[in-house]
Amino acid sequence: MYVCLSKPSYVIPTIGFGRTEDGKKDKLNRILKKVAVVILNYNGKEFLRKFLPGVIERTAGDAEIWVADNNSLDGSADVMLEEFPDVNMLENIYNAGFAGGYNKALSRIKADYYVLLNSDIEVTENWINPVIELMESEPEIAACQPKILSYYNRDEFEYAGAGGGFIDRYGYPFCRGRVFQEMEKDEGQYDDPIEVFWATGACMFVKADIYHQFGGLDEDFFAHMEEIDFCWRLKNAGYKVMFCPSSKVYHVGGGTLPKKSARKTYLNFRNNFSLLYKNLPKEQLFKTFFVRLFLDGIAGIKFFLEGDFQDFVAVIEAHLYFYRNLSKLKEKRKLIDQKQVSQMYKRNLVFQHYFKGKKKYSELDQSDFT
Repeated sequence: MYVCLSKPSYVIPTIGFGRTEDGKKDKLNRILKKVAVVILNYNGKEFLRKFLPGVIERTAGDAEIWVADNNSLDGSADVMLEEFPDVNMLENIYNAGFAGGYNKALSRIKADYYVLLNSDIEVTENWINPVIELMESEPEIAACQPKILSYYNRDEFEYAGAGGGFIDRYGYPFCRGRVFQEMEKDEGQYDDPIEVFWATGACMFVKADIYHQFGGLDEDFFAHMEEIDFCWRLKNAGYKVMFCPSSKVYHVGGGTLPKKSARKTYLNFRNNFSLLYKNLPKEQLFKTFFVRLFLDGIAGIKFFLEGDFQDFVAVIEAHLYFYRNLSKLKEKRKLIDQKQVSQMYKRNLVFQHYFKGKKKYSELDQSDFT
């Protein structure tokens, strides 16, 4: 459970939409929306000290700010109470992971929109309103992300989200601006607001009622790819996920787990199998899993030959988890109306990247996206 450690201060932003013929904002078309920026923190007190002041400064008047601490062991809660006493805070009595941590926190926070924000992100001026305005333009838009750039290489896209997320037919995620480990420079090439397959959990805007309607993030994922699963469930239900380039943030990345970690390897392989099984249409299941078993076998052998024995074992353990929990996944699958959804890449990204040398999203044939 969460314990509220500070008195909430509610900030109701006024966001204008629509224009009259002379270009002035149409006052009759103004609405009130309550936005809650929620930072889930785990052992990130230095990130809070570094980035929370900027969030406070650049969010004032547009949203209320919450920090949900996931039972940190580094004194994060004390830092919040002593250095940020005016920021709303919830403290979890155990580490519920990214998915469970957010579900528990958001069940306590009342808003029209939630912004799931990593603690290691630097926000910029006017980063909230363009996204909300885009999401208000169509009732079918359920989630959205801004442009995610690297904090250290500020002219490059960042791994976790970049210019909006996609997935290939075998479950390999990639982004506009990032294919596997290849990062592109941001030269404005992806500055169009488009529908994507998934929005990054590092900075995801979501309509609160829809978040709760779909049960939030799947807590069995714990961390990694839970946002892809969530967005896929939204798309199976007919909702859209968008990318908003007029808002941008800078992400450090790897704040909780290092980029090279056997634990991360395990979670990525395990959760990827789970999201495929839950969301793929029935007619695609057998072929997809047959190919993935082959590809995962190659990945495991590669880890072994390179001496990454912990990663090799992680792949095996991920598959064993999937088989042990297949009956539970079948029950989850029954709750989803699987269908062919938009923005899935119909080809094998592994082949396109490693054998055909396609390093950039722009090099992929756009007719291959459903």
